[in-house]
Amino acid sequence: MRTEPVPDADIVVDGGWLLPGLVDVHTHPGTEVHDAPFSDEMLRRHLTDHRDAGVLLVRTPGTAARIPDWVDEDPQQPRVRSAGRWLATPGRFFPGLGRDVSEEDLVHAAVEEAKASSGWCKVIADWRHDEPALPRDILSAVVQAVHAIGGRVAAHCQTADGSLNAVRAGVDGLEHGMHLDPDLIDQMASQGTAFVPTLSAFGAGADRRRTEEPSARRDWWLAGWEAMLPNVRAAHEAGVTVLAGTDSFPCGTVTSEVEWLVRAGLSAETALGAASWSARSWLGLPGLVDGGPADLVAYDTDPTLDISALANPSRIILRGRVIA
Repeated sequence: MRTEPVPDADIVVDGGWLLPGLVDVHTHPGTEVHDAPFSDEMLRRHLTDHRDAGVLLVRTPGTAARIPDWVDEDPQQPRVRSAGRWLATPGRFFPGLGRDVSEEDLVHAAVEEAKASSGWCKVIADWRHDEPALPRDILSAVVQAVHAIGGRVAAHCQTADGSLNAVRAGVDGLEHGMHLDPDLIDQMASQGTAFVPTLSAFGAGADRRRTEEPSARRDWWLAGWEAMLPNVRAAHEAGVTVLAGTDSFPCGTVTSEVEWLVRAGLSAETALGAASWSARSWLGLPGLVDGGPADLVAYDTDPTLDISALANPSRIILRGRVIA
């Protein structure tokens, strides 16, 4: 991308608002249901859905299979930052969906996935509300080993103990963070742990949960949900990097996550950054700067004044080519 005029260039956008390509930092393309095999055809469709919504960079914190090489070689597909396969210790994930490993083998597997992907690995740090989270010493060993090779660790956390162990272990990305103790937020800020709350995925099921018969699981879930928006706001105010990830289907719905971040108390500009320039920087890509990737989305309406405008891009430019 060039910020100075280029001789004989074609004008593809004349007026409006430009954003660096949108980012979904928590999406799992390639399969939609827990018992279905990973499919290249479905992966292509999911990535195309992201692209057509203006999402030109995605992070996949866990997929049923490693992202194949053709994705990086296809100029029509969004850029992908992959964490390889989910890493699940016994009893802590859908059986067979991720890479099932023992607690003893987790450190080796985490390093292996980080080396085989984009430098990330994803650990399932907890699962059921009434069962123990992954021990903190094991997760700490994972973080130390992956950091030693220059990698980064994302942790699925939806219990208080899981979030506690992940933050204390120094993970790079706290995914979901349900039941996060607010007292941990300052540590997240000081050590650079980003918060990816996936509010739209949880929010979509909140009303249904409220209609369920009372149970320990229902009450636990709702208590966690009620604390999530205040925690997101507090994390942002404390200086934690809060990012937009959908963790849901169909792909290409990051606008909904931005809207939830605004509901949580982030300004429209900050919420947009969480799905654009801030997320790109966190993943190692620049925004609208000279020499940066020509990944741009244009809008007729200022998205900071109307977040819903994100769902209606007027132009999508990926790697310098007009896609739509």
